[in-house]
Amino acid sequence: MERPSREELERRLAALRGQVELPIPAASAVKIGGERAYRLARRGVAVEMPLRRSRVDALDVITYSGEAVRLDLRVSSGTYVRSIADALGGHCQTLRRLEVGPFRVEDADPERVIPEAEALAVLAAATGAVDER
Repeated sequence: MERPSREELERRLAALRGQVELPIPAASAVKIGGERAYRLARRGVAVEMPLRRSRVDALDVITYSGEAVRLDLRVSSGTYVRSIADALGGHCQTLRRLEVGPFRVEDADPERVIPEAEALAVLAAATGAVDER
């Protein structure tokens, strides 16, 4: 497969920003007919995967060598990044989640696990929710 030029890559990325519908990857844990899709895929059972609507707020190139691209994404919950890679004509070699909601990697302390009550308080503060316990 011929690798896209930088201009073609940018065109493909533009089509994936905003509201998108992409197929759920066959290697996902979504249930198809009562069985996990990844189990079906491992047995070689081909199934048509359903589409999932997602929101892609940011999809920016960090580096592109012509061989590989490194992207920065900001997506809605439930977005399959591997589906974005597939839509670009490639595959996801590595994936690192840097934040989820108010929790960010750079704020993490490997020496300390946040107690549930503290984590819930952070979530409540971030969303404006009130804890009614």
